[in-house]
Amino acid sequence: MHQVLLYSVLLVAGLAGSQLLPIWGGAIYAFVQPAIQFLTLVALSFIMIRVGREFELDRTNLRQYGWDYVVAMTAAAFPWILVTFYFLFVLLPPGSIGNWEAWKETALAGRFAAPTSAGVLFSMLVAAGLGTTWLYRKAHILAIFDDLDTVLLMIPLKMAMVGLAWQLGVVVLIMLGQLWIAWRYLRAISLPSSWPWILGYATLIAGTSEMLYRLSLQIDPSVPVHIEVLLPAFVLGCVLKHPKGHDHHVETPLEIRVATIISAIFMVLVGLSMPQLTSGLQDLATATTITAQQPPLPWSTIAWHVLAVTILSNLGKMYPAFTYHKEAHWRERLALAIGMWPRGEVGAGVLLVSVSYGIGGPIVTIAVLSLALNLLLTGVFILMVRRLLDGVPQPGAPGAITRTTVATGPSAAG
Repeated sequence: MHQVLLYSVLLVAGLAGSQLLPIWGGAIYAFVQPAIQFLTLVALSFIMIRVGREFELDRTNLRQYGWDYVVAMTAAAFPWILVTFYFLFVLLPPGSIGNWEAWKETALAGRFAAPTSAGVLFSMLVAAGLGTTWLYRKAHILAIFDDLDTVLLMIPLKMAMVGLAWQLGVVVLIMLGQLWIAWRYLRAISLPSSWPWILGYATLIAGTSEMLYRLSLQIDPSVPVHIEVLLPAFVLGCVLKHPKGHDHHVETPLEIRVATIISAIFMVLVGLSMPQLTSGLQDLATATTITAQQPPLPWSTIAWHVLAVTILSNLGKMYPAFTYHKEAHWRERLALAIGMWPRGEVGAGVLLVSVSYGIGGPIVTIAVLSLALNLLLTGVFILMVRRLLDGVPQPGAPGAITRTTVATGPSAAG
């Protein structure tokens, strides 16, 4: 658990830097921030390529993957719904409930609570020594489906803000194309796969994503094409062949050390990528959106709202604890749900999109602080997961699950 503690300290250091660097750096920070964002994407791509290399698709059990997507979809939808309703019914004036604009704005801002940070989660679980557990294997697919669902649902939310746009259709087609590639060419492509090459692929994926984003801004700044690196990096890892003579990915001690270093750097970068707490404080005289027109709240009141939003968003992630009865012990299922709590770069990206559409005021400030609080507690969440798994009965003991007779598909919900 020493590595988990180290990663937690690095997250906190990065989070502190995200608030202090803009003040200390002044105008220079405007040049530093894009570099931080790009390096974050590179590190995330590196981590997700490695996750893809470990992923094995059971083509005879596709019904199970369909059920996994349903579980992941609920784990992404419930936090979003709960936080959106909280914003709408608690933070906005009562008259806003019948206002379509208020619904659109709170739905977009509340989406920050939906995605699990796959990069943070996988790195932390490995650091906790849980890389060979049922929880880790199941979290692989749930966290990726969770983020996929978040990106897909962002498309109609953006359409609600700016209207129909062909760029959003392009994003859907690209995502579907990537999923088809992973299915069609699983372990079929032979490419160099030592760690320098993987880092090079990660840089190429991040660079391509940023290039498409910059080019689309030239076409229409209101609807940029932003391809999240998580899915293409994962797909690349899936299609890479295993080393000759092996039916699974084999890592050298050097590759493990490099991966640990990059994961540690990623933790700092995730913290540095967090929005500033002042991002929701807009000029009321020029604000045009309903959320941005709300007057500031006392910090003591904001603190209570931050706590409430954080609790609601994490409660919304608990659905996996009530599924997989025939696959795992209740402690493992509860640990899986808690493991889905960590937030990070994707949630921060949702908030930045919200701010770009003029959403602001106390809602965004509370969302940023809730994201920061959740990030600070990541190490605590992983410790809770570890403690829960320590009490799981060993195979053959009373109460242990016989995994060889696991039911598949929706029947696994028990």
